[in-house]
Amino acid sequence: MILRIANLSLLLLYPVAWVAPLLHAQVLPFFGGRDISVISGLRALWAEDVFLAVVVAVFALVAPILKTLGLALIQARRLPRRLMPVVTVLGRLAMADIFLVALYIVLAKGMGVGRLEVGWGLYLFTFCVLASWIISQLETKH
Repeated sequence: MILRIANLSLLLLYPVAWVAPLLHAQVLPFFGGRDISVISGLRALWAEDVFLAVVVAVFALVAPILKTLGLALIQARRLPRRLMPVVTVLGRLAMADIFLVALYIVLAKGMGVGRLEVGWGLYLFTFCVLASWIISQLETKH
């Protein structure tokens, strides 16, 4: 029961994480002096590179929500447990998004292109992905 509640709470937390500031960018191309969220980043990417925007949307929006919904349906016995490997793959795609954000931070700081400060949204998004992973691991063992 606790795993179900924890998993369902992610359906509320993910959208908050998508609009929360991941980074505070100063003097960066495309984002100068603004807070960057998943949604604002996708908007900026869409204007510059549609393919990359779609890839990031899959990692940041689609994969985590499908994973959470899939796990909720498995927990509610609406989907068979044999689909857990599919849910696991979706979780890995969501983890890739955090890697991309971290890589962007390292590259921007290393190149001296501007100044980036991590916002609370990055921690919330990371928490959501890691919590989802832990819930999945516990559900698999359950």
